[in-house]
Amino acid sequence: MLVNPGSPGEDTAHRRHIAGRSGIIDSSPEPGDAPGPAARTEQAERLTRPLPEAVRQAVVEAASELIGALPPDEVPMPLRRFARFERRKRAKLAGQPIAALLEKDEDFRLRVAVPLRDAQPDLVEAVENDHVPPAADPVRVAVIAYLLRPAKWTALVEAAREELERSASVSEGEAAERRIAALREEVAAARASRSAEIEKLRSELRETKAEVSELRRKLHEARLKSKAAQERAETLAGDSGRELASAREATAAADKELRKLRARVGQAEAAAEAARRAAREGRNVDDVRLRMLLDTLVDAAQGVRRELALPSTIARPADAVAGVEPSTALHRALPGRALSDDDPQLLDRLLTLPQVHLVVDGYNVTKTGYGELPLADQRNRLVSGLGGLAAQTRAEVTCVFDGAELDAPVAIAAPRGVRVMFSHPGQTADELIGELVRAEPSGRAVVVVSSDREVADAARRSGARPAPSTLLLRRLGRS
Repeated sequence: MLVNPGSPGEDTAHRRHIAGRSGIIDSSPEPGDAPGPAARTEQAERLTRPLPEAVRQAVVEAASELIGALPPDEVPMPLRRFARFERRKRAKLAGQPIAALLEKDEDFRLRVAVPLRDAQPDLVEAVENDHVPPAADPVRVAVIAYLLRPAKWTALVEAAREELERSASVSEGEAAERRIAALREEVAAARASRSAEIEKLRSELRETKAEVSELRRKLHEARLKSKAAQERAETLAGDSGRELASAREATAAADKELRKLRARVGQAEAAAEAARRAAREGRNVDDVRLRMLLDTLVDAAQGVRRELALPSTIARPADAVAGVEPSTALHRALPGRALSDDDPQLLDRLLTLPQVHLVVDGYNVTKTGYGELPLADQRNRLVSGLGGLAAQTRAEVTCVFDGAELDAPVAIAAPRGVRVMFSHPGQTADELIGELVRAEPSGRAVVVVSSDREVADAARRSGARPAPSTLLLRRLGRS
């Protein structure tokens, strides 16, 4: 805010020089002269309140524009450090020094008014002659009056203050009316919402009353049913007691009869044991004669084999099936029996079948158990495990791999008892497995290990027994 201390006089010649350059006639009295009318008016008229904020900002901005346009040596000393600032920054930071200098330095104040006189000469003349147009901007009029200080300039500033306050009051009144209208709309909406909510609550209350009535009816029916059930339970309890007594009596009689039967069974077992003992004693001679006959036959067969130079091993039906075999494999067999497909011990019992032939779908098993390994590692791991399985069970084991997975023939050191085969180009491993199964004689136990449904169905149609790959992986894991 601008403060209005008394304006100290400065050097008269300097003030006349400034006024002359600004085009303003200097009416300052010479030393010793009596104060002129303008001086007496300025001394007599003072603002009782600070300038309105809009007027103060306009005055400071006008002075700030002048500071930026003046040569550095003509800028008042208190404001020279602000002259090189940007306009908005200068008006913000130099506001207080500018306000103080405008009150103290009349020449500076008149120089600030020069651009206003050049821009609006008619309005400046009207203000000086006290003939302000009614449509003039009150802020602009108050700025000119403050800078030029004509007669009754304080009245012009106060008139601008009143106009600004009236405009602010009107704006506040309009805002208040808009706020009242908005509040009335909110009240109306709230009343409508409350009415709808009340109606909704009433509807819910009616529904709740109906529900309570229905629950009471159901509760009454439940109590009647409970009473009837309790009566039936008491009746059943009495009947159960009587039946329990009868059952105890029957149990006692059955125990007595059981003891008699056990005595008879003991006597029968003793008689049977005596009969078996007598039969064994009579059969010993026959057993000795049969053993001697078998030994004679075995010796005769060995003699015939040596005489005819027969090989010690025979070819298997699977050897007749064409395939890519990386190495020669030997076979062994062990008797056993089969179970249902969902039995966890299926494979263990299948391997006990007499002369069983285990055909393994190689990549189906490896990709089920450890498909993240390279193909070569998958084959080596499976064939190694099958070698241990063949050594334990002495079953004939054939592992079939798809030859299409190989870029070139590969050699695998198959363990003893394991036959490793690859399908020919243009042939799948599933087709090779089918040929192996069909090559076996009717009645021989053949087990095909594969989780591929087509392979399992084809094996079942050919008389072989399919088994899931998971059973083989589990069996190899225990080896």
